[in-house]
Amino acid sequence: MSAMLTGTKHARGYSRLFVTGLINGIGDRFSSVALLAMILELTGSGMAVGISLGLRVLPYLFMAPLGGFLAGKLPRKRIMIALDVLRAPAALSLILVDGAGRLWLAYLVSFLLAAGEAVYSPVRKSAIPLLAGPDKLLRINSLEQLMNGCVLIVGAFAGGVVSYWFGPETGFVLNAASFLVAALLLAGIRFPDGAEPSGSLAASAAVSGGEGQEHARPGRRQSLKWLAGSSLVLQVVIGYELLVPLFNGWDNVLISVYAVEVFHAGDVGVGALYAALGIGLSLSALAERLLRRRLLAVALAGLLMEGILLMGISFSGGIVSAFILYILLALCGGIGAACLDTLVMRETPASLQPVLFGMLSAAGNSLMGLSMLAAGWLLDVLEPRELGLTGGACFAAIAVLLGSYAYIRGRGLKSGEGVIAQD
Repeated sequence: MSAMLTGTKHARGYSRLFVTGLINGIGDRFSSVALLAMILELTGSGMAVGISLGLRVLPYLFMAPLGGFLAGKLPRKRIMIALDVLRAPAALSLILVDGAGRLWLAYLVSFLLAAGEAVYSPVRKSAIPLLAGPDKLLRINSLEQLMNGCVLIVGAFAGGVVSYWFGPETGFVLNAASFLVAALLLAGIRFPDGAEPSGSLAASAAVSGGEGQEHARPGRRQSLKWLAGSSLVLQVVIGYELLVPLFNGWDNVLISVYAVEVFHAGDVGVGALYAALGIGLSLSALAERLLRRRLLAVALAGLLMEGILLMGISFSGGIVSAFILYILLALCGGIGAACLDTLVMRETPASLQPVLFGMLSAAGNSLMGLSMLAAGWLLDVLEPRELGLTGGACFAAIAVLLGSYAYIRGRGLKSGEGVIAQD
């Protein structure tokens, strides 16, 4: 992995960004596992756990766009350091929750930490292209999937062990420490000269190349609207990011339901299936060397395969076969995510990326939350396997729909309707 993190002038900067993401992610998993275990111990209520999970999704609707706005006004490094430093005492305050009477504090801190992550996430993602040239973006976005896989495997497993043997308070302390360590590492990142905003940026100057100062500030949202209207690639990616979360929440809920109710594997089964997702995401980083062209087609093919695999999981006869299928599912998903992020970074000017990533994060996570709520209701009507089969079919249908749109629209543009941005 170290070899993959080197090779460019600013690779050391991304190496630090990678490590901070790994540390923050594992620390968050430690805290999440410990918090959910503590809430269950204090209340014995699944509703209390649901409220805690819901509070981790809700802030994205309001706070993710704020992250995009701030990254266009202030240096990204300063924003990330400030958020890490501010989140540390919030994470540590969870040790004060010593009974059901202070459960409100757990809910409040869950909301605050999620709000911080909602702002942090688009800022961090928009910092990646500043630390790598266009030819390195696919490799780095593949490494991001590797990072997510490692967080899923190490963080969830080790978090459970730490919470069980040393108590949830240890998880909270380690999470707070992870924020401070990440802030120190971020302080050593050096962005290229002129890459970071020192004040308000003219969004349209980035789009038009700086021509016409009298038209230099039409507003970032207007610039994004123009950009999306002129790029078929972005149109398909935005459609992907808005449609897939509508059904992705079903799969998130079904993982635990499959393990416990269908395969009767209990908590060990839940951990195994999440580990399978982490393995698949980690393996997806190895596929980067095979991908050079047709990234949009690869992403849509990956989505189609995800749908097929989800339908296969719904027919799975046991935990072992489901484990293997979930590895393949995450492998396809990780490859698709790396391709999509790379396309967005290539198609979108640096000054507009924070706003776009913030808007996509807000919409995607909000729709994911609604999807998870819908899954809970649908499981009262459908069997888990039926819901899984339906969700897989919806994934496949979205892939076919977006692929058909790209093909038909692309042919129209080539016939003279406009100019298509190629991947």
